[in-house]
Amino acid sequence: MRAAGSLWMAVAGAGVTVLAAAGAGLAGAQFLETASAFGRFALLSAAVGGAALAWGLWSLSRTQAGALRMFTAIGRAAASEGPPVLGLGCQEADSALRAWSEKCERLSASLREAEVRLSISEAERRYAEEILNSLRDAVIVTDPFNELTMANESAGRLLGFDRTGAVSRPIDQIIGDDTLKRLIKEVRQSGVLSRQKRVEHTLAPGPSGEGAKQAFDVTVACLPDPRQGVGGVVTILRDITREKEISQMKSDFVSQASHELRTPLSAINAYVEMLIDSEAPDEASRREFYQIIKGEADRVSRMIDNMLNISRIEAGIVQVERTEVDFAKVAAEVIETMQPQAKTKNMSLSVKTGPLIYTAQADRDMMYQVVMNLVSNAIKYTPEGGRVTVSVENDDASRSVLVSVSDTGLGIPPDAVGKLFEKFFRIENYKRLAKGTGLGLNLVKHIVETVHHGKVGVSSQVGMGSRFWFTIPYDDQGR
Repeated sequence: MRAAGSLWMAVAGAGVTVLAAAGAGLAGAQFLETASAFGRFALLSAAVGGAALAWGLWSLSRTQAGALRMFTAIGRAAASEGPPVLGLGCQEADSALRAWSEKCERLSASLREAEVRLSISEAERRYAEEILNSLRDAVIVTDPFNELTMANESAGRLLGFDRTGAVSRPIDQIIGDDTLKRLIKEVRQSGVLSRQKRVEHTLAPGPSGEGAKQAFDVTVACLPDPRQGVGGVVTILRDITREKEISQMKSDFVSQASHELRTPLSAINAYVEMLIDSEAPDEASRREFYQIIKGEADRVSRMIDNMLNISRIEAGIVQVERTEVDFAKVAAEVIETMQPQAKTKNMSLSVKTGPLIYTAQADRDMMYQVVMNLVSNAIKYTPEGGRVTVSVENDDASRSVLVSVSDTGLGIPPDAVGKLFEKFFRIENYKRLAKGTGLGLNLVKHIVETVHHGKVGVSSQVGMGSRFWFTIPYDDQGR
C-alpha cells in the first residue's frame, strides 16, 4: 500500500511541478499546448495512481507478498524517474510529457494484466477448493515443513479441526492420529516424486469416545515443486468401513450357507448309499428311506428359495404386486393348510378376529408366506397338546394392520431374542426338536420391513410360549 501511495504522490508531484513551470515561463499558445499535454498526463497519472493504490490495498488484504514486492519496485521506479520538465523548452517539455504519458500507459496496461492474472489465479484457487470440498474423501495437503496448506471439509470433520484456523500450522498440532502423521512425514522425507504409499488404517473414535471405529484406505503421495523437487504431500483418506462390513457379511453368509447345506446333503448321501448297499431289505424300510431323502431334499430346496428371495429383496429387484389384502382371510387359509401338521401333535389352531375389515395395500403372496412361516415355527416349537392362535386387528394409532401369532411353546431365552431375525440363526438347544434352515425369520423381516415398510417383533418367556407380531401400513403407496 505504501508503494502504491508513493507512486501516486510521485506522479501528482510531477504534475504540480510542470504546472508551476508553465505558469512562470510560458504564455499564450505555448502555455495552452503545454497545459493540454499536462492535462492528458495528469488524468492518466491519476488513473494509474488510483489503480496502483487499489491494487496495493487488495494485494495487502490478500497477503500477496509477491504482488506487494512488485508494486513497491514499480513505485520506487516511478518516484525516481519522474518527467524532467524543469528547464526545458515548450516542445522539449511536451515531448518529455508524451514519453512519460506513454510509459504510464504501459505501466497501467501491465497493472491491468497483472490484476487479470491474479483474479484468474484466485478464481482457480476457489474453484479447486470447491472441488475438494465436494469430495466425500478427506484430503489434506502439507508443505515441505509438514505444515497444513489446504484441507477439505471432510478432513476437518473426520480429524476434528477447523480448516480456516489450521492453515500454516504443523500437522503435529492439528492431527491426533500418530500413524497418519508418521505416514505423511515418511513419504515427504523420502524425497521421491514417484513415491506413493497406500495403506489400510483404522481410526479410533474421537476424544469423547463416541462412534465406532472406521476403516480407511489411505493414499499418501509427494507433490512436485519446480524449485526444490518435493514441494509437499497430499493425503487422501477414503472410508471403506461399509465395504469391509459387506465383505465380512458375504464371507459369513458363504460359511453359514455351506454349513447348513452340508447337513441335509450328508443325510441324503448316507441314505442313498444304504439303498445301494441293500441295507433296506423290505419295502417298508425302503419307503422310510425314501421319505427321509425327500424331506432333506425339500429342506435344501426351501433353503435355496429363501436365500434367493432374501437376495432379491436386498438387491431391490423383487417384484411386488400390491393389492388390497384381507389379512383375516390370509390367516384362515394358512390355518387350514397347517391343520394336518397340527393334528399329528394334537394341537389346536385358531384365528381370532373382530367384526371389522382388516385390509392393507400389500403383496398377497408375500403376506401368505410371512404368516405361514410364523405359524409353521409355532407348531414346530410347541409340544403336543399346545395351542397356536393367529390374531388380526387394526392399529389405528399407526394406521396399520397388526397380525400376531401366539403359541404355548418352549419360549425363547432372553439372550437369543435379539438374534432371532439374523440369517441362519437357530437356538442351539432347540435344533434337535425341529429341522430348519434358519432363514425363515430373516425372510419375514425383509418382507415386512424392507418391502412393505412395516415393523416386526417378538415377545417371549421361557416355558410360557412366544408371540411374534408384524404390522403392515394401510396404504404403503409403494414407498
